[in-house]
Amino acid sequence: MQERIKQIQQGLREVGYICDEKTATILYLAEALHKPLLVEGPAGVGKTGIALAFSRMNHLPLIRLQCYEGIDEAKALYEWNYKRQLLHIQAVANRQLDVQEVEQDIFSEDYLLRRPLLQAISSPSPAVLLIDEIDKVDFEFEAMLLELLSEAQITIPEMGTFKALSVPFVFLTSNATRELSEALKRRCLFLYLDFPSSELEEAILLIKIPALPPLLASKIAQVANRIRQVELKKAPSVAESIDWAYALMLLGLDDLDVDTTLQTLNVFIKHRDDISKLEAMIRNRRDLSFQPGPVSNRGWR
Repeated sequence: MQERIKQIQQGLREVGYICDEKTATILYLAEALHKPLLVEGPAGVGKTGIALAFSRMNHLPLIRLQCYEGIDEAKALYEWNYKRQLLHIQAVANRQLDVQEVEQDIFSEDYLLRRPLLQAISSPSPAVLLIDEIDKVDFEFEAMLLELLSEAQITIPEMGTFKALSVPFVFLTSNATRELSEALKRRCLFLYLDFPSSELEEAILLIKIPALPPLLASKIAQVANRIRQVELKKAPSVAESIDWAYALMLLGLDDLDVDTTLQTLNVFIKHRDDISKLEAMIRNRRDLSFQPGPVSNRGWR
């Protein structure tokens, strides 16, 4: 068990995703138990990335369903090719066929359009199914997922039940904008991803941008960690830390100071009020500690 957990941790690192042992352990359990994994946390902490990295690590195809408000079965599960069905009905209109016989023809595999959920269980080999931002759908859509999550099967009224040829590895992500149903949670293992520590974020920056100077990576990670402790409308994500690092490199910088931070803060922070708040804190103290009290003699200037 421990050996496989270490393999997962190392395998994810090799495809550019760094995680701690706790996260690797949950992935191992989801893999071993073949249980869906619900990954929850703030936007931009790597929830989608962990599914992408898992598929790359295991050389498995990824099937992604991007959720949004109002999504229905036709976009997520299946729908019928109505144009082809109509053409078939018109073609046999003069043959005086039995209505039941015509229905059997048009409600068959030839006229079925498979959407991501049905594609995943129809795959002859295991696939990774990513149901992204599940918190954006309604409870009716959640209820539709329960059969897939618990029994790896989908029922189509006109055709019957499709059982998975190979049970997919299912990842569901949520930004926790609303509470998910207990029925859905009960069918999944749960992983909460929070913003990384400064040390972990530094490692992420260095693996994502190998040419990044280590000192700059360390400074960016520490400042990002401090900024996230300030009450903001939107805390900056790890993806935005990476963008900031790229921007600073393009400017030819290998260190981070107060003036540079003020000039490039809009690359890292995306809300005007948050930028104004942080700029005022930096200008008032002339350092990057973002802490109340007197100016430290160990500033970043």
